[in-house]
Amino acid sequence: MTTRDDASFHVLPGAAGSPVLLHVPHSSRALPPEVRRGILLDDEALERELDLLTDAHTAELAARAAGLARERPWRFVNRLSRLAVDPERFPDEREEMLAAGMGAVYTRTAHGRPLRAGDFDPRGLLGRYFAPYARAVAEAVDDRLAATGRAVVIDVHSYPSAPLPYELHGDGPRPPVCLGTDPFHTPPWLREAARRAFDGFGGTGLDSPFAGTYVPLEHYGRDRRVAALMVEIRRDLYMAEPGGPAGSGAEALACALAVLADAAAVAEAGA
Repeated sequence: MTTRDDASFHVLPGAAGSPVLLHVPHSSRALPPEVRRGILLDDEALERELDLLTDAHTAELAARAAGLARERPWRFVNRLSRLAVDPERFPDEREEMLAAGMGAVYTRTAHGRPLRAGDFDPRGLLGRYFAPYARAVAEAVDDRLAATGRAVVIDVHSYPSAPLPYELHGDGPRPPVCLGTDPFHTPPWLREAARRAFDGFGGTGLDSPFAGTYVPLEHYGRDRRVAALMVEIRRDLYMAEPGGPAGSGAEALACALAVLADAAAVAEAGA
């Protein structure tokens, strides 16, 4: 697979022998005009919402990490805001965030206010953006499986230092780096490699305030050759909240992400 450019995403190549895919789903603020027209917020309120919900600078962190890694990982980067569609949500009733109006297509803001009209039909956005994105990630994972016999998806996120009202589990610990795991797809070696890589930032925690990790639905719960881990970086470590510039912590975090990518690249499957 070579570089793939789509209106909705970038697939950026790494080393031919690397099984690692850095997935960056929430770094963009971009909204196509037709998507913007369906959002009820005025421009000022929309900018504030994007400040709260965008994982700012995570695409840059992943790019820097790829450049620092001994074996360059592959990258899959969402080019659209999660306010278009959130590619990490289940597109059906399995998604617990539906309770907050934040399934694959959000109908509520981070503070629970209306984002889209009550009769909004999400099927158009799901077909135009969600489904092609999901297929492309699955193809990128399949490409790594064909090339190396395994795939390691490292899901790169950030989260605010103070909980937002939409968080269903916001009353739990908010460590400097939260590691989201899956009982089927996160092997102990990957969890421990992440803990070591990020230990210098004040410690890591597991599955709080956000749990789980992204695996394409075609592989989810079916293929143990696909390992996955979510890395949620608390934003006060590297940027001015909300929505401000990156700070001095960004370089060190990119270095830690590179260390994790290298550890994942050399680990034996099933180790």
